[in-house]
Amino acid sequence: MGAVMLQGTGSDVGKSVLVAGLCRALANRGLSVRPFKPQNMSNNAAVTMDGGEIGRAQATQAIACRVAPHTDMNPVLLKPQADRTSQLIVHGRVRGTLGSANFREARRPLLGEVLESYQRLRAQCDVVVIEGAGSPAEINLRAGDIANMGFARAADVPVILVGDIDRGGVIAAVAGTRAVIDPADAAMIHGFIINKFRGDPALFDDGYRAIEQLTGWRGFGLVPWLGDAVSLPSEDAVILERGIDRASGRLLIACPILPRISNFDDLDPLRAEAGVDLMMVPPGTPIPAEAALIVLAGSKATIADLAALRAQGWDIDILAHHRQGKPVLGLCGGYQMLGRTIADPLGIEGAAAHVEGLGLLDIATTLTPTKALRDVAGTALGGRLSGYEMHMGETTGPDTALPFARLDDTTGPDTALPFARLDDGRGDGAISPDGLVMGSYVHGLFADPGLRASLLARIGAASGGGDHRVLVDQALDRIADALETHLDISGLIDIARRAG
Repeated sequence: MGAVMLQGTGSDVGKSVLVAGLCRALANRGLSVRPFKPQNMSNNAAVTMDGGEIGRAQATQAIACRVAPHTDMNPVLLKPQADRTSQLIVHGRVRGTLGSANFREARRPLLGEVLESYQRLRAQCDVVVIEGAGSPAEINLRAGDIANMGFARAADVPVILVGDIDRGGVIAAVAGTRAVIDPADAAMIHGFIINKFRGDPALFDDGYRAIEQLTGWRGFGLVPWLGDAVSLPSEDAVILERGIDRASGRLLIACPILPRISNFDDLDPLRAEAGVDLMMVPPGTPIPAEAALIVLAGSKATIADLAALRAQGWDIDILAHHRQGKPVLGLCGGYQMLGRTIADPLGIEGAAAHVEGLGLLDIATTLTPTKALRDVAGTALGGRLSGYEMHMGETTGPDTALPFARLDDTTGPDTALPFARLDDGRGDGAISPDGLVMGSYVHGLFADPGLRASLLARIGAASGGGDHRVLVDQALDRIADALETHLDISGLIDIARRAG
């Protein structure tokens, strides 16, 4: 049938949620749908059915389509490692590092590979729903672009522009985009969607008509604030800047926000629990002394983030927390930080280094160039778990004799699904002799209700949630229902038919 692309007037205007909701709405209409994002930049990623990695949002959008995630859905992924460098992932595999100086030149040759992925998806389904990155109004980035109009024009895909009314200035944002972009780019845009509206829609009637008159584009709908979006995994670090409203009677789980924090969507199932408050602790703020549990999330640059943790004084807070007999949990990079040492002899994360860890687990980690990418399942804390590994490094030491998880041992190569074979067939992670410090390489483990309930029981909290994956799926259906009500989806299907 075709394809349609949602681009935004800026970052965090809700493109990812709208694409996921539209994918589910089209799937509910009986269409075969695939999501696609030519280029993504995020440290939240997921393992795919073909043994690679893609942005977390595209994995969620695949769930919305009721298909397994595949590397073709996000052929280029940039994972920031430092202020000016990013790890380059192409078709799910590490291809090197990009710096700000060579970013434009390096991305240009990738357009051909992006188009190949798109064409493969196009051949598999009725509709491809495509998400842009950032905004086409960033005309300083237009040369060599493969994420927005560079892709749309190369693939001849019609574009719908998304504006965020909640942040204010949406009329200027949409009309301003029309004014600053190249006329040939503007010709690719067939309409607009206004997102995140609160209140009486009639109050925006005049504004809606003004945008149509100023741009010459037709409106496809005014989408209300979608409260169910909070149930979807986020890959945008913007969400980390939002605080929490503490409630009496709830236990506090604290997670410090390190500069290169990754896969923080691991904590979403804890955030959804009624009996706890999850606090993402921003820089400049001590970890609250009343925290019942401290979680160190994953990191894209473990050694640099460990230095940042110490610079904030959070190491002192964590050690004091442990001395009080309260638990600490580290996930992936956070697990590595809990050990005695981290060595990077090959300079995987930057300059070669050998640093002291927090010393709460008797383990040592050596960073290696090979990235582990595999789905796993097993048991931990008395409950079943399923998730995925995505890390660079080998961890050994006495405390691994008491692993955090016992992983299922299946036959077949690492790329076999649903679960990959582990060479030792035994354990993952480590638990300290006093049982207070735990670490694991498994992402996504808290989605399983049994394990989550067991963890919360250790801090005196009851779990009221079920399988978090079911909650996500139900949220996708509710978002799709809202889009059916507030968007002209049949009109969007007609636009999709115009794709070349």
